[in-house]
Amino acid sequence: MQAVVFDGERVRLTTVDLANPGPGEVRVRVVAAGVCHSDLHVIRGEWQVPLPLVMGHEGAGVVDALGEGVTSLAVGDHVVLSWVPGCGECRYCLLGRPAQCELVATVVAPNGVLYDGTSRLSKDGEVVHHYLGVSSFAEMVVVPESGAIKVRSDAPLDVIALIGCAVATGVGAVRNTAKFVAGSTAAVIGCGGVGLSVIQGAKLEKASVILAVDISQEKLDIATKLGATATLLVTPGMDVPGAMKALVPAGIDYVFDAIGKIATTEQSIAALGLGGSAVVVGLPPTGQTASFDPLALAEADQRILGCNYGSTVPQRDIPRLVDELMMGELDLETMISARRPLGDVESALADLDAGGALRQLLLP
Repeated sequence: MQAVVFDGERVRLTTVDLANPGPGEVRVRVVAAGVCHSDLHVIRGEWQVPLPLVMGHEGAGVVDALGEGVTSLAVGDHVVLSWVPGCGECRYCLLGRPAQCELVATVVAPNGVLYDGTSRLSKDGEVVHHYLGVSSFAEMVVVPESGAIKVRSDAPLDVIALIGCAVATGVGAVRNTAKFVAGSTAAVIGCGGVGLSVIQGAKLEKASVILAVDISQEKLDIATKLGATATLLVTPGMDVPGAMKALVPAGIDYVFDAIGKIATTEQSIAALGLGGSAVVVGLPPTGQTASFDPLALAEADQRILGCNYGSTVPQRDIPRLVDELMMGELDLETMISARRPLGDVESALADLDAGGALRQLLLP
């Protein structure tokens, strides 16, 4: 099949071999894959990953083959791919927290393999690794059964590809991580795919104020269309927390850092009102540290919350998000800035890196 391989130096579309699904696995024909900032972390060398690998971790498609023992899926099912395919047996899965699955965290993600410690991908007889148990920049994927979430068949597969990462993360950050209280005020720093999903999540959870913060007026205009009630265009040298507080004088109850830079994380904490929560949604490069005033945090009864994958329970949350899309409660089409063939991956990554793109879809 055709797939996008990163070897540590270049990203290229090439031919790779994909083995049949093993026990407890399914093969999915990919209809669309989303391009995410996490993919940029990989090619910049900011995250340590096994190489070479087939890129991509967001996507949707149709099941076309089943491994032995698969019971929850059938050939022809429409699925959204999840990059946290919980094992269902570890401590965290049993606690209802599959986003912290021990098998995913210790075997699948760091080693670029599936549950059994091996890869289904190869080229010229040499192992090629999976990225986050998905590798959606390809015509086909083999994933654990729990990594393919069955959804209704009338939903547009290209659009719902975004739900596998950006939307599940953003809306989940509001619902699951923050446990947002209706009527509260919210601010979102960064209006890319995840940030716009946070804004839509805050709207769904009935925020009284949603302040969108970004360096791009174009992105702020889109944020307003998707539910932001106020915007802040950041300019060089601006006191961002001070400007945010001025726009929400009642105090900001939840600030979501949807970028993950040290500066934006620190701004999120500094902008909080009394009793507020800063939710770190965007993921920074490995090894970086942020600073805050712990006395001020304690005296103001504030919280800093880490958010991995929106604290999502994929089998519960992803079908719900698809339903909300189909009911008109979510607008994902506005978040899509381009649809491109798989061979355009390098241009898609370059556009994302330049800051002008929202969510781009690669169509195998």
